[in-house]
Formats: sequence, C-alpha cells, structure tokens
Amino acid sequence: MSDELTGLFVHLGESVWKLVTLVTDRTTTNVSASFDSMTAQQWIRLVAIVGAYALLRPYVIKMGAKHQEKQFEKAQQEDLSKISPNQLRGELGIPEESDDDEEEGETTAADWGKKARKRQRNMIKQLLDAEEKRLQETIDEQEDKDIEEFLVG
Repeated sequence: MSDELTGLFVHLGESVWKLVTLVTDRTTTNVSASFDSMTAQQWIRLVAIVGAYALLRPYVIKMGAKHQEKQFEKAQQEDLSKISPNQLRGELGIPEESDDDEEEGETTAADWGKKARKRQRNMIKQLLDAEEKRLQETIDEQEDKDIEEFLVG
C-alpha cells in the first residue's frame, strides 16, 4: 500500500515538473521569437503604446479618484438624509425586539443567542431609563435654582 502511495506521489511530482518545464520553455521560445521577428514599425508602435500608457496612467487614476470621491459624497448625503432628528440630537434608540435568528447581509462579531439578545435589550432599556431620570433630575434642580433666585432676589 505504501509503495503504491509513494509511486503515486513520485509520478505526480514528475508530471508537475514536466508541465512546469514545458510552460517555461514555450514561454521563453515564444517571447524571444516575438521580439526577434518584430519590424521597425512594430517596435515604434510598441514604444508608443507603452509611452502613452506611462504618461496617461496618472491622469486616469486621478480622474477615477475624483469620480469615486463624488460617488462617496453622494452616498454620504443619502445616508445623512436617512438620519432621524433624534439621532442628530444624540439620543440612543432601543434595539428592536425581533427574535430573528440572523439579519440578512449583516454579521457581527457578537452572534448571541435569543436570551442574550433579550438581556442586552433589557440592559440598554434600563440604562436609557436611568440616564433619562438623571437628566430630568438635573433639569428639575436647575429649574428649582432659577425659581429660588427669583424668589430670593
């Protein structure tokens, strides 16, 4: 069994080596024959094409970069138009209470189970409620100070 396996690998190695040598021999032969048989007109044409490519390539790249930048700005403007006023004010939203297994086209590093997603939603709700309560208390304290200032003054 091992002799057959060894023979198979030896044959495979020899076949690959023959293929590689065949490709390299044909490539060198064809390339050298192509350059040897070129006329002066063909040489001039080749030099003109390579020179034009070398001269025009930076301008084409700059033009492509400008086009890509315009597309990016347009996409950014479309994204900004989709933002709600609450998001602009900095308020956080509570994640939806969907129990879908996966969202299409979107994967995250934290692929949690259903219970973990529910716990996460509840924790976010609690944090948001606590923050709203704290903000309301600071607003109430500020109003109390304003009223006290008018009463005392």
